[in-house]
Amino acid sequence: MTTLTVYSDRDGATPLATYEDFATIRAQLSALDIELERWQASHPLRANATPEEVLEAYREPIETLKQKYGFVSVDVVSMYPDHPSAAEARGKFLAEHTHDDFETRFFVDGAGAFYVHADGKVFMLVCTRGDLINLPANTTHWFDMGAKPTFKAIRFFRIAEGWVGRFTGSDIAAQFPKYEPAA
Repeated sequence: MTTLTVYSDRDGATPLATYEDFATIRAQLSALDIELERWQASHPLRANATPEEVLEAYREPIETLKQKYGFVSVDVVSMYPDHPSAAEARGKFLAEHTHDDFETRFFVDGAGAFYVHADGKVFMLVCTRGDLINLPANTTHWFDMGAKPTFKAIRFFRIAEGWVGRFTGSDIAAQFPKYEPAA
């Protein structure tokens, strides 16, 4: 289930609010210029579907989004608990950073948590199957896939280099709860 938990950026132990209603979550994020949509993740895909199979299954909505925002490349990232790079990948995204471009992800399966640091608060958004998130350029954030990641996501890029993070050097991510989904 998609959830949004809001904290003061000075207190990672006590949530200010938690939301589970998608429309309410969407409205909260809209105030930060973050787009959240729900796409139909209705294409039956095997757990070990190839990136090509995932892209083909969602070809039409991908093309629509590419045209709307001018994305030049699209890829698929797939993580699972015993993935050989799981710990390294988790560590890379746990540091607070920004991008000069959008960060747009569609969760085909599984879940992960985006933490957005804005307006003196930290917004922990757990994205699940069917969620499409679009963080504007220069949004200060980090991502946690969990210690045993399970997700498949389509990533959209407007620059050929793809994911380029500009790390803030802040240790704020260490002060907030990690994403640890129930087993």
